[in-house]
Amino acid sequence: MPMASSNTTNRTMSDAHKAALAEGREQGRAVRRYLEALESSKPKRGRKRTRESVAKRLETVEAQLEKADPVKRLQLSQERLDLQAELAEEEETVDLEGIEQAFVEAAGPYSQRKGISYAAWREIGVPASTLKAAGITRSSK
Repeated sequence: MPMASSNTTNRTMSDAHKAALAEGREQGRAVRRYLEALESSKPKRGRKRTRESVAKRLETVEAQLEKADPVKRLQLSQERLDLQAELAEEEETVDLEGIEQAFVEAAGPYSQRKGISYAAWREIGVPASTLKAAGITRSSK
């Protein structure tokens, strides 16, 4: 049985190429973190509930749980879980300023490399002032 010919060559990446790939990954991470933080801090529709109003509703739900029928108890249990999650989420504060600074540093080159326009950034909710700080203008693509 003949052996396969070994005409393949070992290719290695240059240090510059490896550095460029690492830089691209870091820029992508900075952009992703900022967009996720921006989305999670976006105001919800409707009247904002205060921490006190959520806690009060949680007390009411827990009181109703004791004398509820099984189906109602199921619904109240889910509402209690949702309210507890809402309270816990409110406690988590995102350092949007730090994340935004990393975004500002990465967004310009990322935008150029990926061909992302000013309008696309604005459409997903990135503030004009942040884009300006990143060097992304209406005329840039």
